[in-house]
Amino acid sequence: MKPTIICVDDEKVILDSIKTQLKSAFGAAYSYETAESAEDALELIEELDDEGRGVVVIVSDWLMPGMKGDELLIHIHRNFPGVIKIMLTGQADQEAVERAVKQANLHKLLKKPWTEEELIKGICDAMQQL
Repeated sequence: MKPTIICVDDEKVILDSIKTQLKSAFGAAYSYETAESAEDALELIEELDDEGRGVVVIVSDWLMPGMKGDELLIHIHRNFPGVIKIMLTGQADQEAVERAVKQANLHKLLKKPWTEEELIKGICDAMQQL
């Protein structure tokens, strides 16, 4: 079974863009899943874990309805510390970023609009640390 990369954003157009960029760079090496809320992402990661499908990377937006991205990444880190966490944002406050770095072992913060090169490099750099 292929390792999984999860993308979380409340805007479908952003999810589609990230997924397209990841597939273009990594092809069939991974499976790609998306979630439109933090709650959906938590359910998804639990389901994948129950199925024995490992999640290697989660790319999450910060500003989402309900649970913010830093809270999501902290929660995931507590239960799945080996997952690489990347936060994508146009407007995260500095405190949220610092919380994610300290409590979720945030690997990378990407500012919107990001470039495909930044996204792929961030993931590749993180993979080398595994």
